[in-house]
Amino acid sequence: MGKHSLQKESRLPNSVKGAIVMGAMAATTTGAFPAVTATAATVDIPGIGKFDVPDQFAPQVDQFNQAVKNVAPNGFQAGNPGNQWQLPEIQNPFEQKPSGPANIALAAAETKVGAQYSWGASGPYSFDCSGLVQWAYKQAGVELPRTSFEQSHVGAPVAFEDLQPGDIVITNGGGHVGIYAGDNQLLNAVQSGTPVSYTPLRPDQVVTARRVV
Repeated sequence: MGKHSLQKESRLPNSVKGAIVMGAMAATTTGAFPAVTATAATVDIPGIGKFDVPDQFAPQVDQFNQAVKNVAPNGFQAGNPGNQWQLPEIQNPFEQKPSGPANIALAAAETKVGAQYSWGASGPYSFDCSGLVQWAYKQAGVELPRTSFEQSHVGAPVAFEDLQPGDIVITNGGGHVGIYAGDNQLLNAVQSGTPVSYTPLRPDQVVTARRVV
């Protein structure tokens, strides 16, 4: 717990003060606080006090303090039942955004970078191109057909300029497939002698791209 210095005019019990501070910062941390350093950020709760928290939360603290100034320009009296002011919500830096199957598949494929290419293999230790795509999407709970030709018909078509990480990209006249990794990079089991890796992707290489949702 971070150290704190209470304002003299506050008459709330310590247990209530602590509960208010924890409620104020609930959206910015989960679990125990790290140790407070000499450069700790200070949360200023009107009518309650100033509390030091780890400096890694400085952006959230600044956001909170600014929100307090915006919504309570005339001050805030703790314990006033007629006061409707509420502590502002601030973004939780630990909140994990939900991932769709494409993102999960890409993340799974990334764990196989360096795995050996083997024609007809579909993991988990070696792959051919369509085997890698099939295996990666299976980790996301999506069953794909086995060959690159069959995979070229799944999902919905996507234009090159609209590609998003996790989209399936068919190249080489329909004979090769990989997973788009963003920044014009294709994550794929390239060919015999070349391990699973990222390779540059150009628009003229793409036969079709598909999005599985």
